[in-house]
Amino acid sequence: MAPFSGAPAVDLAWKHYQAGDWQRAERICRQVLQVDGSQVPALHLLGLIAARNGRDDLARDYLDAAVRLRPDLADAHNTLGIVMAQQGKLAEAAASFRQALRAKPDFAQAHGNLGNALRAQGDLEGAEASLREAIRLRPDLAEASNNLGNVLQQQGRLQEAEVHLRRAMQLKPDSADIAFNLGMLLWKLGKAEESIACNQKAIRLNPDHADAHANLGTGLMERGQIEEAIAAYRVALQLQPGDAYTHSNLIRSLHFHPGYDPQAIREECRQWNSRHAEPLGRDIRPHPNLPDPERRLRIGYVSPDFRDHVDSFFLVPLLSHHDHSQFEICCYSDSKHSDPVTERLRGYADVWSSIAGLSDEQAAELVRRDQIDILIDLKLHTADNRLLVFARKPAPVQVSWLGYPGTTGLSTIDYHVTDPYLDPPGLFDACSGDESLRLPDTFWCYDPLVDQPAINALPARESGAITFGCLNSFSKVNEGCLALWARVLHAVQGSRLVLRAPRGPARDRVLARLGQEGIAPSRIDFCAWQSRPEYLSLYHKIDLGLDPLPCNGHTTSLDAFWMGVPILTMLGKTMVGRAGWSQLCNLDLKELAAENPEQYLATAAQLAGDLPRLEELRRTLRQRMVQSPLMDASRFARNMESAYRQIWRRWCRDRSIDSQVSDRRNADRRSGKPPSGAQNGFPDRH
Repeated sequence: MAPFSGAPAVDLAWKHYQAGDWQRAERICRQVLQVDGSQVPALHLLGLIAARNGRDDLARDYLDAAVRLRPDLADAHNTLGIVMAQQGKLAEAAASFRQALRAKPDFAQAHGNLGNALRAQGDLEGAEASLREAIRLRPDLAEASNNLGNVLQQQGRLQEAEVHLRRAMQLKPDSADIAFNLGMLLWKLGKAEESIACNQKAIRLNPDHADAHANLGTGLMERGQIEEAIAAYRVALQLQPGDAYTHSNLIRSLHFHPGYDPQAIREECRQWNSRHAEPLGRDIRPHPNLPDPERRLRIGYVSPDFRDHVDSFFLVPLLSHHDHSQFEICCYSDSKHSDPVTERLRGYADVWSSIAGLSDEQAAELVRRDQIDILIDLKLHTADNRLLVFARKPAPVQVSWLGYPGTTGLSTIDYHVTDPYLDPPGLFDACSGDESLRLPDTFWCYDPLVDQPAINALPARESGAITFGCLNSFSKVNEGCLALWARVLHAVQGSRLVLRAPRGPARDRVLARLGQEGIAPSRIDFCAWQSRPEYLSLYHKIDLGLDPLPCNGHTTSLDAFWMGVPILTMLGKTMVGRAGWSQLCNLDLKELAAENPEQYLATAAQLAGDLPRLEELRRTLRQRMVQSPLMDASRFARNMESAYRQIWRRWCRDRSIDSQVSDRRNADRRSGKPPSGAQNGFPDRH
């Protein structure tokens, strides 16, 4: 027994542990403890081994025993804190790390671990202080620099975060997690190509890094490489099937791919619903809302973007024109930051609640406690959505609107807002999981929130040549668009094309593809992302806009109309591909919509050759916008409210039928008769 007792045996066990032979190390420690149960180093090592093997409860037992025997053993307190953090017991973890630091104040790893625990608890200032102390004590501690970078990133201090994450990458260049974190930050800083490179590096280091595959997909989509983006998202979902957010990104990307029809998109939405939403259905409870069809209704809007964001161009007109005598307006904001637009929107609400930092379950419970009658999702499958709140059905009636025209596929969302041009009756009914709630005129009601810049004279009069343009997100620009636009450029001698595209491979791809079609690079002008005033001024260079397919411009087209630039569109096979048609119908400019490429080409050539017509459109479009349903906020608000009242009355009627069926069944049970619901013409609801 001599080799397996006392300090020499434990030293041997540690050597085996460090060499990766955990089983032998564990066996030696157990034999040591059979001889002397007070051998604290053996208890500590067994705790470490159990934690590394995922046996957290056993690890905690060993470590608790170790620190009871040696309260001053900093390493054991630190390891115990790590175990409790893994179990989600963050306050206890922080207490253990502090115990470790009382025993050993210069313990850099414990300072770093305390910083992580505080960050997870939302104490970013405390986390920053602990991580900075860890770095002061150990400047070579890559994990501390990485985690400090993440804390600073959460605080919005992106340039400072970049310094620390780059330092972490230098210290530990083979870390997939650090490469991924740096990639995330660089994306926020607008350094898209570096971000893509970091995610590719993370994947090389760890091919199973699901988050890196997901973020790579987003980067590739912004480059316009939709096929590759979809492939990256699918790999991420194979590795992490429960990632609802990545699955939403995949669905969004399908709308940009010409190979996906409404049925294929609907099928992916159905899979999202079955994978992420349906498992939550067992917790849905009956709603106590009073089924009075004519009472004042509580309407809830959910969004992360009640701020300076494109959504505000549509939220301001609606929220500022609601009839508060009939509707109580409640906004649920999922943003930790506010700005002047936030304060403006807050002023239009009767109730303003922050759900930032709340779990989906907590947010749903808040909505339920507020007894919201109709809850509106404003994001669908776009960034930072809270669809898993809606999956819990906290309101009796739930609706989606604004993110884009279409359906979420959630069985708990009853309706999607649409209009008769986007979604004619019968065209997409089989491809929607919910019901179309068609407004009479338009899906959009727009307010540019500025009256500048002014509209300029037609650029072609000064330049002597027609300039076409597309300032949409480059994710909408695919090979088919470029081939069609090349034909337009060939048809209009001397014409030019302005595209909004990120620098690097995206622009190279455009020039290569157009070059294959015989278009010289000198005929193409690129612009990058700019502030809104600068972006609107770009329309001063454009005579005629070209709408992309299969996903048309939405807000971008409305901006163009506001700046006097007409948009030539072609009807697509999805709702997002009929946006241009809907907007042009509301402007009474149907002649700018083509049904096929030949008509698109002919219309472009005809307009390019009719400068007086282009001048008239440029001079009158802004006023045409103002006088159309697209900017009639009062009309739009009444239409939305009428739709809300309609679906609420339907819910009340259905609730009444359910109640009658229940009463009849209860009466039948009391009398011993067989159920009579179906015999009396009532549906058998479950």
